[in-house]
Amino acid sequence: MKFTSALAIYTLFWSFSFFLVLPFRLGSGNEPNVVVRGQAESAPPRFSFGRTCLWTTIVSAVLFALYYANYVNGWLMPDAINLFEETMKHPA
Repeated sequence: MKFTSALAIYTLFWSFSFFLVLPFRLGSGNEPNVVVRGQAESAPPRFSFGRTCLWTTIVSAVLFALYYANYVNGWLMPDAINLFEETMKHPA
């Protein structure tokens, strides 16, 4: 696999992982002593973009490592995932 292809695939894993990680580690606005005027009650009181990016990088690195290991070792090939092969066969 070329480096540019690996980088593009990793970038896709990172962007998808960002939305996967985003809802975790958020507190609710109902915590005591956390009142911000003009903010919705359901909004998180403390959002750390850097922390979210760090967790996203960790999750995407693990997912990409699994993808690359599968690519190198050929554990799960596209032929094994053909879901419609059995339904398209005609009975003899």
